[in-house]
Amino acid sequence: MGSTRPHTVRLGFVFRSRANSEKAPAAQAAPSTEPRDPQAPKGRPTPKRAQAQSQRRSVTNTQMTRKEAARKQRDARRADMARQREALNNGDERYLPARDKGPVRKFARNYVDSRFAVAEFFLPFAVVILVLSMIRVPQLQNIALLLWMALIVLIVIDSVVTSIKLKRALRERFEGQPMKGAVLYALMRTLQMRRLRLPKPMVKRGEQP
Repeated sequence: MGSTRPHTVRLGFVFRSRANSEKAPAAQAAPSTEPRDPQAPKGRPTPKRAQAQSQRRSVTNTQMTRKEAARKQRDARRADMARQREALNNGDERYLPARDKGPVRKFARNYVDSRFAVAEFFLPFAVVILVLSMIRVPQLQNIALLLWMALIVLIVIDSVVTSIKLKRALRERFEGQPMKGAVLYALMRTLQMRRLRLPKPMVKRGEQP
């Protein structure tokens, strides 16, 4: 049998490979030399100039979009108000204000507009009474006071009669439908002169509402 020859182990290879394996992770973990934004999260580099300019343009476009949206909303409101004013003149139900919409309110308006009401003459009579009361003549001042009291009494009586008749007419025509506030709505309309009422009267005096 031949003698076995011992294998020689190179120590330099062992130490060199171990040293290289320890240095490799250190080289990979070296800190980045790219500058970092002070406000950016830790470990993230500063965005490039092109990216920053793109972000600024995006903010500017967003602001312009908001301005355009606000302008469109203003234009839409103006258009709605114009349609509403036109509807108050021609009675178009689609664009009337909420307080004037509906068949019940329309009937209440027509009921008031189809007859005379003492309350619609309140303003002209009030001006006459005020002028008489300012004259330094006791007899005229007494007449003004009597006229004022008579006007108030006539308005109250006429309003009560109108309320009773209008309630009866509403119950006959709109039985089962909500009629809340319709009578008060009609009485407030009687306080306005016919030519100043809005929506404009659609019936003549004496016509059926």
